[in-house]
Amino acid sequence: MPSSAPTPPPFASRRGLLRAALGAAVVAPLAIPAAATAAHAADAYDTLRLTWRDLLLGTNVVPTAEPFASKLAALGATAGDLRSAMAPANGSLWPDLPYADPEPDTDAESYTYSGNLNTSYNRLRTLTEAYSQPGTGLTGDSTLRAEILAGLDHLHDQAYNANQVRYGNWYNWQIGIPQALLDIDVLLYDVLGANRVAAHCAAVDHFVPDSAVASYTGTSTGANRVDLCRVLALRGVVGKSSAKLSRARDALSPVFPYVTSGDGLHADGSFIQHTYVPYAASYGAVMLGGLSMLFALLKGSAWEVTDSGRQVVFDSVEKAYAPFLFNGLAMDAVAGRAISRGVQRTDTRGVRQDDHLRGHGIIACVALLARSASAAEKARWDGMVKGWIARDHYSPLLADPALGVAALARLKAVQDGTAPASPEPSGHRLFPGMDRAVHRRAGWAASLSMASNRITYYENGNGENLRAWHSGSGMLYWWGDDFANGQYSDHFWPTVDPYRLPGTTVSRKPLADGEGGTWGAARPDVRWVGGTTDGTYAAVGQYLKGLSSTLLAKKSWFFLDDAVVCLGAGIHGRDGAGVESVVENRNLGGTGVHAFTVDGAAQPTTLGWSATLTGARWAHLAGFAGYVFPGGATALKALRQARTGAWSDINKGAETSPYTRRYLTLWLDHGTDPTWAAYSYVLMPGATQAETAARAADTGWLTVLANANEQQGVRVPALGFTGVNFWLAGTVGDVTAGAPASVLIRESGTTATICVSGPLRDGAPIDLTWNRPVPAVVSKDATVQVLSTGSALTLRITPGTLAATHRAVVSLG
Repeated sequence: MPSSAPTPPPFASRRGLLRAALGAAVVAPLAIPAAATAAHAADAYDTLRLTWRDLLLGTNVVPTAEPFASKLAALGATAGDLRSAMAPANGSLWPDLPYADPEPDTDAESYTYSGNLNTSYNRLRTLTEAYSQPGTGLTGDSTLRAEILAGLDHLHDQAYNANQVRYGNWYNWQIGIPQALLDIDVLLYDVLGANRVAAHCAAVDHFVPDSAVASYTGTSTGANRVDLCRVLALRGVVGKSSAKLSRARDALSPVFPYVTSGDGLHADGSFIQHTYVPYAASYGAVMLGGLSMLFALLKGSAWEVTDSGRQVVFDSVEKAYAPFLFNGLAMDAVAGRAISRGVQRTDTRGVRQDDHLRGHGIIACVALLARSASAAEKARWDGMVKGWIARDHYSPLLADPALGVAALARLKAVQDGTAPASPEPSGHRLFPGMDRAVHRRAGWAASLSMASNRITYYENGNGENLRAWHSGSGMLYWWGDDFANGQYSDHFWPTVDPYRLPGTTVSRKPLADGEGGTWGAARPDVRWVGGTTDGTYAAVGQYLKGLSSTLLAKKSWFFLDDAVVCLGAGIHGRDGAGVESVVENRNLGGTGVHAFTVDGAAQPTTLGWSATLTGARWAHLAGFAGYVFPGGATALKALRQARTGAWSDINKGAETSPYTRRYLTLWLDHGTDPTWAAYSYVLMPGATQAETAARAADTGWLTVLANANEQQGVRVPALGFTGVNFWLAGTVGDVTAGAPASVLIRESGTTATICVSGPLRDGAPIDLTWNRPVPAVVSKDATVQVLSTGSALTLRITPGTLAATHRAVVSLG
């Protein structure tokens, strides 16, 4: 611990303080704290306190009925373990969580100690909830209450008080600890006494002064700002301070407006935190959760949030969050370093995270935010929530061990409500503000993760997410409606080969843990990343430069009804290492047989099998997908293997237990130091073997118009689809672009829709010529100028700097 941290006084024994506190504690008559009623509300602050109590504990909880009974029993069991292990000593409240060291060796130790202090307060919060909730076996236990109070006093006297100088991670002192402390104060308010309340408020004021939200910069933006406002608001409630409540409410306002770069919500639905990291499923979820709680707390009070900008938050449910939720999971492409937190070592029973559990948390936030929304919004959101609950067969939402009782109660109320369940929508969404794309069709969904000079390859920090180096190198995730929903949930990240993430093109050059720097520092010096969409189909591209390597590549994806057409060109490297483009790396789980067929021939199912499948025209993995290789694959390789890894391999704070999962990997081997190599393949999620073979045999279904370093494009006549990514100006088929652009043309009957974007974001005009008879332009965006019609169409697009899609609808001659 830094020298600024005082050395706590010694104790006679590990449990001496606890025994002394129990002997001196004033024990109130046994009562069920959850029975508090509005009769206790002597003023507006007490009303808010009881409102927050309900938000923390939930309402209409039937402790003897599911899904509550097992949840409450598990809470009681966890609290019982924590209670048994609690042993106050010099510098710790639990033996495994020392928060004091008179002679720290490194800054990392200071981070560990502050984190342990944070965890200590959160353990006390767990004990307090077990005391306050019904049906835990510890409800209203006066001895437990005295132990909690003794623990609070211990931590206050030794570490979190108005005279302490903070050390380690700022987050613990300004957000993690005070949030847990103030929640405890709300739940135990009637037994704390005025002196404790005053001391706790003084400690919070010391570490979280009003100046923490004075400017919208640094660690006071986005989700962090909302968390700080929650602290200030609860400080105002517990300490009965109108000024604190007003400060918290007013400090939320900078969170609401859209931003055009950096942290916050973008108009296209992107959410960024840490300047460069797509984070809707982690920090964004925290922000949504904090705002939903604060809106509900202050609703109807003198401090209600009335800033009209809050509509941006309501709009974000369908613009920024729902697009990344599928069958109850939240897509890992927008979860940052949280993907490495599979099983944490924070408590005796462990804390697990995965894409489903992160999704469940966001869905619970939506259910709560609906209480503050309009009637129309609430009706839509209740239908969405009900649909997600119904469709998450892989990880049933109402059985989620990570959801608290209050969240569970809110979700159960929606499930039991009258709103009809909404299905998963179809369509395509581009998020140029964070180099992400999401595609949804009947029966499946996919997301694409890219990187640019604006968006990091990956984020690591605090020892987390150490090997996700290539997750921004064109990683293509996909899921089925009732299959393949556990691909990334089932211990994928610690067991997958990190050099073979599906969809990516990578150099096999060895990389160090955390290569490229922390907190999103690793970003390629490229601008052309993005695409265009008509809302149904899309053309997307990435100019790829490898992380800490000489690798170069141009990658394009064309998202269609039942397939994604994937092209790569200009693949070049001089690292003295092999270069690969990964078609698939399917997590097959721990058991089961998944037949793999190539051109109709069954391949071995034994682990360790590998083969080179040069010339293969199609492949099929039973239960998952089909893969088509136009013209026959060059140097296609396949491998079945079992891979073993631990979460601690990629996250220093995670569980050390090993897990083994089986994988079927397909990749195109470009060899060592390739020169302008290329590839093409078609991914067909959910396709049967017969459908895959038929697609491969239908040579007229797809025409590859170009697959070169300058342009990449395809035409699918059956869909009336043409998509071209112009890395440089030029002509592909019937389309000529006078500047770099992404172009999509979709013909339907007597009209066609033309969509264009400028991924370079330099604002330079794009002249586009379509060498087809076009009598007239039916409609167009204001950014589109018609230069000529007739035997050919020429448009001039003024694209702006946000890589938005610009549209024109034309009649066909």
